[in-house]
Amino acid sequence: MIAVQLRLVGAVLLLLGVAHTVLPYGLGWLREFTALTPLTRRIMHVHTGFIGLACVLGGLPPLLLTGDLLAGGRLAAALLAGECVFWGARWLCQFAAFPPSTWRGSPVRTAGHVGFALLWTWIAAVFGTALVQAT
Repeated sequence: MIAVQLRLVGAVLLLLGVAHTVLPYGLGWLREFTALTPLTRRIMHVHTGFIGLACVLGGLPPLLLTGDLLAGGRLAAALLAGECVFWGARWLCQFAAFPPSTWRGSPVRTAGHVGFALLWTWIAAVFGTALVQAT
């Protein structure tokens, strides 16, 4: 069961990473970016790209090396622990960086907040469960 969940998490992270290529367009960031200085605008584009790359690279091991991760060992434990910490921290940021004032009152933003909170919960829980099972 956890192997299937781990593969699903890997696939979702790959999709999330690829989605970062169109994120500035879909969220209307390009219009907002025009108000930024050229340096800050470039930094935003580069950071968005690297977050996407991190999602892709973080999704490949659970998608392609599921058995190796669940077989245990120091490397598998380190990778799973790192993913667990990373996505657990992302879960915490969902509540610390996005207080209710940023999404309350907008059905779309509220749905996004709840949806992403659930997504980060699921991802962190799958990596945590895999870590416990592999050690």
